[in-house]
Amino acid sequence: MDIRKVAVIGAGEMGHGIAEVFAINGFQVNLMDAYEDALKKGLNRIRESLSKLAEKGKVKSVDEVMSNINSFTDLAAAVSNVDLVVEAVPEIVDLKLKIFKEVDASAPRRAIIASNTSNIRISDLAAVTARPEMVVGMHFFNPPVVMKLVEVIKGEKTSDDVMQQVFDLSKSLGKTPVKVLKDSPGFIVNRIQAPELLLLCLIQDKGIASPEEVDALLLGQGLPMGAYELLDFVGIDVVYHSMEYFSKALSSDYGKCSTIRRLYEEKKLGKKSGAGFYDWSKGRPSIDILKATSKVSLMDFFAVEINEAVKVMEEGIAEKPEDVDTAVMLGLNRPFGPFGVAKSLSNSDVKAKLESLAKEFGVDVFKPAKSIAEGRLREVAQGRIKFVIEQPKAQQPVKEAAKEEVIAAGKGVGQYETIKVEKFDFKVARISINRPKYNTINGKVLDELNSAIDSLWDDPEVNVVVITGVGDVMSAGADLTGFYFSNPLQFTEFSRRGERTFRKLMEMPKLTIAAIKGYALGGGLELSLACDLRVSTEDAQLGFPEVTLGLIPGWGGTQRAVKLIGVSRANQLILTGERISAKTAFEWGLVNALFPKEGFDDKVIQYAKEIASRTAPISIALAKRLTNKAGEVASDVGLEMESTAMGLLFSTEDLKEGITAFAQKRQPNFRGR
Repeated sequence: MDIRKVAVIGAGEMGHGIAEVFAINGFQVNLMDAYEDALKKGLNRIRESLSKLAEKGKVKSVDEVMSNINSFTDLAAAVSNVDLVVEAVPEIVDLKLKIFKEVDASAPRRAIIASNTSNIRISDLAAVTARPEMVVGMHFFNPPVVMKLVEVIKGEKTSDDVMQQVFDLSKSLGKTPVKVLKDSPGFIVNRIQAPELLLLCLIQDKGIASPEEVDALLLGQGLPMGAYELLDFVGIDVVYHSMEYFSKALSSDYGKCSTIRRLYEEKKLGKKSGAGFYDWSKGRPSIDILKATSKVSLMDFFAVEINEAVKVMEEGIAEKPEDVDTAVMLGLNRPFGPFGVAKSLSNSDVKAKLESLAKEFGVDVFKPAKSIAEGRLREVAQGRIKFVIEQPKAQQPVKEAAKEEVIAAGKGVGQYETIKVEKFDFKVARISINRPKYNTINGKVLDELNSAIDSLWDDPEVNVVVITGVGDVMSAGADLTGFYFSNPLQFTEFSRRGERTFRKLMEMPKLTIAAIKGYALGGGLELSLACDLRVSTEDAQLGFPEVTLGLIPGWGGTQRAVKLIGVSRANQLILTGERISAKTAFEWGLVNALFPKEGFDDKVIQYAKEIASRTAPISIALAKRLTNKAGEVASDVGLEMESTAMGLLFSTEDLKEGITAFAQKRQPNFRGR
């Protein structure tokens, strides 16, 4: 259906802005409000807004855009011949249900009925119509002319075609739509913001810090608007109705907020009434950032938002973490989303903060989500756990969570075909090539190694990464059966592909350990040489057999071997194709330590654990960078880099912890800060 004529029901704060967006984009708009004064005020505000846009050259003619808008006080007349109806009345369930019944009775059968509701389930609104498959959520953000986000919400019976039409329509309006795939109260943005609203209210209920003290903290961190200032801007009445709805639809915890209720009853509605948490009589409150509180931390707000974002993924409300971040960034005008923040935090820190908040305020909403409780925040944030939406069944509770698709057992991380990635509680991860029986390396292995390295690159819960193979062999080298290339250039690029992967491993800001067992031949040895340390079973064999096959080591072996053991011994390995024992490799300095074959994998992990427990991760990252560059740059350049690194370390918390632990004769607790 070609949507050209639109009715917008409600000319208030959101309705008149939505009507303006459609009119600017050439749609014929019927703007309806039951109150003549509200209608006139809405039209005046549209004209004022268009005049400002015209001054900036963003619209050509105010009158031309205004001519696209017709006004109505009669709902039936407004919707009688339109393709789309957008309901934008206040967030009062009974009022919206009444409007939907009337629209359904009067609008053409072909018309899509959309709601701009910010919280209320679309399915509940659709249930009072005879066309639930034609009902969809189209949630704009305030002010609609400026804000780019539109949440497109699928009700339980909304057809896929209607979803896609409204999604495409939103794009044509110059907006960035995000699909909400499961109809849950608050959708994405307001659902994620709900526990933060509760936290802000409870902070006031308990008298922990004043609104200005909290907002000073947030503004000092670069946020464009303080949290309480934003609540005033949105409207205390909107917040109150949202919290009331959430208390019924999500959790009774949202009914524990008394400060918002008191402001609402006193008609202190924020900016619109001139007073709320702040005095708005001078246009905008003045907040002194020097009054920042120390009784509340930024981590408090990050933790509750991250927790709810994880729930949004677990329940199948959003398809990808990127969608969640896009929605939050555009909907709340922020430079970051919850999952972007989560990637720089450890699961243990977030979990501990949530448990602390839940206990302090007596609120179950703050308790860690299932994935966080199980230590899998990072996997969710990186989209490596897929949550599959279960379609609701008759008489089934609306809040049924999505079923998790199990893609990795135990401590396994990610979904891979040719490698296995595991994380251990003591800041150690292990990447194992998983192509029994010789764990040979092909293009798929290289791609998945790349992905695994990226996923662990800035993981605060990992300090040491072990590289090995599943079973009794690390890797017997490249998979020769996959060597089919149509021309020399393709073979050259395959070589460069491996070099890039191994170079990335070498530059990874984590200590890497190659665990050699059975064989480390050809590409397997090159993978080992790209690690910072190499440990081996005593009976393992190492070598470069490439020249016996008419090849050369093509994944960095010719360069790294020389740097590690010198030209003479590198030539012995590379030019003869002979294999050496791990004992000989240890004597040459190619292997750093030898372990018994029995229980080798566990011994390597224990070795990695001991290193992780006593070393500072930032120090490791900088020291590794310096040693890698030592042979590549002039000594004066290297020394300058070294002194700069020392300066950077001077400001870290880990340095202070290391010195304190040394003085107190205890094990340091480094946190990578």
